[in-house]
Amino acid sequence: MKEADQTLIRLLSDGECRSGSELGKLLGISRAAVWKRIQRLEQFGLALESIKGKGYRLSQPLHLLELDRITESLADRARLQYSWVTESTNADALALPGPVSVPHLFISECQLAGRGRRGRQWQSPFAANIYLSLRYSAAGGFSTLGGLSLVVGAVVARALVALDPSLPVTIKWPNDIVINGSKVGGILIELAGEMDGQVDVVIGIGMNGAMTAAQAADIDQRWTGLADEMQGNYDRTAIASVVLDALLDALPLFSERGFSAFSALYAQFDGVMGRQVRVISGDSELLGTACGVTDEGALKVDDGIQVRELFGGEVSLRLQ
Repeated sequence: MKEADQTLIRLLSDGECRSGSELGKLLGISRAAVWKRIQRLEQFGLALESIKGKGYRLSQPLHLLELDRITESLADRARLQYSWVTESTNADALALPGPVSVPHLFISECQLAGRGRRGRQWQSPFAANIYLSLRYSAAGGFSTLGGLSLVVGAVVARALVALDPSLPVTIKWPNDIVINGSKVGGILIELAGEMDGQVDVVIGIGMNGAMTAAQAADIDQRWTGLADEMQGNYDRTAIASVVLDALLDALPLFSERGFSAFSALYAQFDGVMGRQVRVISGDSELLGTACGVTDEGALKVDDGIQVRELFGGEVSLRLQ
């Protein structure tokens, strides 16, 4: 994104109406050039309004990330790579040459090609949500990472509750963060490295913040945003900072002891325990009662005959 576009966004970020001539004077360009830049901003998911006789404004104020606060929360535990616009923070993290000696945090105001599990698109309009990816190195191979997505979900849930104790946050196995039955966030774990040796782990976290209905028009499931759920407590930078702080604190313990060190925490937020579920895997499906998870993060489902163990990479889950 060009510097002039960044300046224009900052000028409009408060949601107030500004005329084309005012914006042109501040940017040092003509009114016609202002209109062209306004049109270009729409590709980043910004909801812009043109009001006859008054000028332009955003349909709602933006909560731009405050990098000094995020840097303070990192406390030299990770290197920050911030961008206004990127294709995908997970893709940026995976593209970094490895192995990495210290964790690297990739965070952006907007993703043009945000990804969820199984290649699904993740809606990523400018400054509306939280998009971040953390890359770090782990020893011991892929087998030591069982249950990582559940650990991340539990840590994120606890961080959100610390910010607002009234939030009824739960985790829908294996990687959805849910409030009152509506998805508010998701986790995408991707790996690079050796199957049995050094592994670079990328933890992608996306959380809905303050999307408009138009920005969320392509979402095909129940969703909610933290701005609505937290109301007066919503602070996009604070959420990102607290989540990152909690995650960086948790990873050394996970590397040492695995999922077992977090099983009790996960149980606090387990949103499917004891529920009737339908698990779909390819052309087959399994009906039964969810009865917790194993130390490797597999979902245990009692189908009335036996307790089966199902892994996240193979199934999708539907609550009955």
